Amino acid sequence: MSAEAVTTMRFYECFADRDADGMAACYAADVTFHDPAFGVLHGDRAKAMWHMLCRAGKDLRVVASGIEGGNGAGRAHWEADYTFSTGRLIHNVVEARFDLVDGLITRHEDTFSFGSWAAQAFGPIGFMGRLPGAATAFQVLSNRQLDAYIAKGP
Repeated sequence: MSAEAVTTMRFYECFADRDADGMAACYAADVTFHDPAFGVLHGDRAKAMWHMLCRAGKDLRVVASGIEGGNGAGRAHWEADYTFSTGRLIHNVVEARFDLVDGLITRHEDTFSFGSWAAQAFGPIGFMGRLPGAATAFQVLSNRQLDAYIAKGP
């Protein structure tokens, strides 16, 4: 198994265990993360996001599959089941792509249907998640929540 696949597998093993410190250890110091919910995050901010999500996800269940890696890249398919802050159940299906250097993730991009996620998270009004700009508006809110989490400290 390639070093890239080993790191990617370790990342998802830690995620399944809600071990945010283990996840962060798979990241390079200057990692860049991107997904539809948070937009682009860098370095410690990306690591803090995983800490926040792992802490909040009391019933979080993560299953990763299709983990591959080599030539400085990795990929995985993962699915998460959890209760969102609205009390609604979420089943999110995600495709992840990674760039790695010296066994650490330098770029991580998660892709999923924001519209499907929003419909699950917010019910009937979630259909607005399919409208242009909805993900960007949600990113503002997500980043405010992350700011508050970081400001509160460990």
